[in-house]
Amino acid sequence: MLSYLFLGANDMSASARFYEAILFPFGYIKEPFKDKLIFSLPGVPDRQNGPGAIYISPPFDGKPATPGNGMMPALRAKTRRQVNEVYQAGLQAGGTDGGQPGIRTEYSENFYVAYLHDPVGTKIALFCNDE
Repeated sequence: MLSYLFLGANDMSASARFYEAILFPFGYIKEPFKDKLIFSLPGVPDRQNGPGAIYISPPFDGKPATPGNGMMPALRAKTRRQVNEVYQAGLQAGGTDGGQPGIRTEYSENFYVAYLHDPVGTKIALFCNDE
């Protein structure tokens, strides 16, 4: 079982703004911890270790954060409308477009998804698989 994700940041303020905009609508809460931010889901035992926890921090090795080639966290939305709203919120919070909301029939006839890049360039998918 996936426990948590750790995503690198170079500008913690910019990354905090972006991840607040896309994670708060999914019910996440934010907890500062030393030089990191932890986004977790309330009501989950040991929530900082997941499942679903997302850590945002400068890399431990002190080098600049860069996007992982092929790495793409995906967040499941309840509705297509939520995909659209979170996509727009992410853009307004400093994210960049990675693919506008729409059906991607190559995955399924109902796979509705939008793609954003965070301030570092990491690609994030926002999807709904309902009609």
